[in-house]
Amino acid sequence: MPLSVTNTLTGDTEEFTADDDVLLYVCGLTVSDDPHLGHARLWVHADIVHRWLAHLGYDVRHVENVTDVNEKITARAGERPEWGGEADVAETFTAEVFEAMRGLNLERAEVYPRVSEHVPEIVDLIETLVETGHAYEADGSVYFDVTTYEEYGKLSNQEIEELEAQGEPDERAEKRHPSDFALWKAGGVSEAAVEEHAKHEHEGALPEGQTWDSPWGKGRPGWHIECSAMSTTHLGDTLDIHMGGRDLVFPHHENEIAQSEAATGEQFTRYWLHAGLLSMEGEKMSSSIGNFWTVPDALDELGVNVIRTFYAGAAYRSEQALTDETITEAEQRWERLSRTYDSAVEAVDSVDAHTKVEDHALRGAVEDTREEFTAAMNDDFNVREAMTALLDLTDAVNRHLDEGTEYDYRGLRRAVETFEELGGDVIGLQFGTETAGEAELAEELVELVLDVREAEREAGNYERADELRDALEEVGVEVQDSPEGPTYRLS
Repeated sequence: MPLSVTNTLTGDTEEFTADDDVLLYVCGLTVSDDPHLGHARLWVHADIVHRWLAHLGYDVRHVENVTDVNEKITARAGERPEWGGEADVAETFTAEVFEAMRGLNLERAEVYPRVSEHVPEIVDLIETLVETGHAYEADGSVYFDVTTYEEYGKLSNQEIEELEAQGEPDERAEKRHPSDFALWKAGGVSEAAVEEHAKHEHEGALPEGQTWDSPWGKGRPGWHIECSAMSTTHLGDTLDIHMGGRDLVFPHHENEIAQSEAATGEQFTRYWLHAGLLSMEGEKMSSSIGNFWTVPDALDELGVNVIRTFYAGAAYRSEQALTDETITEAEQRWERLSRTYDSAVEAVDSVDAHTKVEDHALRGAVEDTREEFTAAMNDDFNVREAMTALLDLTDAVNRHLDEGTEYDYRGLRRAVETFEELGGDVIGLQFGTETAGEAELAEELVELVLDVREAEREAGNYERADELRDALEEVGVEVQDSPEGPTYRLS
C-alpha cells in the first residue's frame, strides 16, 4: 500500500507522491523560554515522518527554523545579568533547544535557519510583494493586502468577510482591511508588547529589540513573512510537506500561503500536515499558562525512550494528554520492548541458537509485524498502530524463548533486526541502553557504597574500606580520594 497523508489544505487523505528528494519544512520554536514537552511533540512526530520517508527511500531535505526575533524574547532582556538584549536571550534558549533536540534523539535537519540571519531575504520578499501590488507601506510599516489574493482563507476554510482583525491595536488604523497583516513593522518593539510579555520588573528604559535598515526605514520583520523567506531560501518556491502545530493553521500558515504564492506565482506547499496539541492538567501545555514540563527535566526523570514511546502512543494528528496514566503506559510499553529485545539478543548470540531449528510461528510473526508496521506508517504515519505491531512481536519472541532450550537463530536474528530497523531507525528508540531510572539508581547505589566506605575509614577499618574501593573498581567505578571527600568516575 502506498503512503497516504491527510492534507489540511484539501481536508482529504491523499496518496503521497514526490521526486527522489522530499522537501520538508517544520515550523520551529520561538526561543523565548525553556523548550517543553508540548514543543517536543511536534519535533518527535516530524522526526518520525522524516525517518519513515527515508526508510521508503526518499532523500529528505528537512529544514526547521528558529524564530529568534520576537517581542516575547525582547521582553525578557535584563531578566538575567548576562541578558543585555534580545539577541542574548535568544542565544540562551536556542542553545537549550538544540541540546533538547539531541537529547530526544532527533535526526538533524539540513539547516536550522534563524530569522536574525535572514533579514536581507525577508526584505527582498517584501519588496517583491510591494512591487506586484500585494503589499503597501504605511508610516514605515508594510502590510499584506489580503484582498489582492483571491484564495485567502483556503487553508482554514474561512471567508475574508468572516475573519477577525489581525495585529496589534495600534496597527489597525494604518491598514486598508482589518485582516491585512504586517510584513514589516516600523521601529522597535512597543512598550505595550514588552509589558504584556515581561516576566520581571524592568528598571529604566524598556528594551526595544533589534532593528534593521530597510527601504521603508528601520524596523523589524513581521512574524509570518519570516517562515516564507527562510523556507523558500533553503528549499525553493514549492515545498512537498509543511508541518506545524494545529494552532498555527490560522493566521500563521494561512498568511504564509498568501504571501508566498502572491510573490512567486507557484503553489507554496503540496501537503500540509498539522499535529495535534499536548495537554496537561486539562489545558494545552503552554509556557504562558505555566502547565509545562521542560524537556531536560523530563529526560532526566523518564529517559528518551519512555518519552518517544509516549509520543508514539498517539498518531500525530490526534490530541494527546500527559497524565500519570499515559506516562505509566509508556513506561510499561518501553519496558516490554526493551526486555524482549535484550532477551532476544542474548539468545541469538548464545550457543543455544541453532541453524537448523525452525519456529514457523516466530518467523511468521516477524513478517506479519513488518507488514502491519508498514501498513500503519503508510496510513498517514499512524505510529500508534505501528507500535502495536512491534508490541505484538514481543509476545511471539517471548513465547519462542519460553518454549524450549534450543532457539531458532534465523528467526531470532530477523526479530532483532526488526526491532532495530523499525523501532530504532524509524521510531527512534535506542535499544540496548539503560533507562534514566536505571542510571539514577546506579548512581545512588555507588554513592551509598562510598558512604559506607567513608564510615569504615572513619572507624579505622582501612582494610574493609580498601575492599569496597576495589569492588567498585572491578565493576568500572574509579574512586578518587581528595581532602573534600571521595569522588568517582566511570573508567
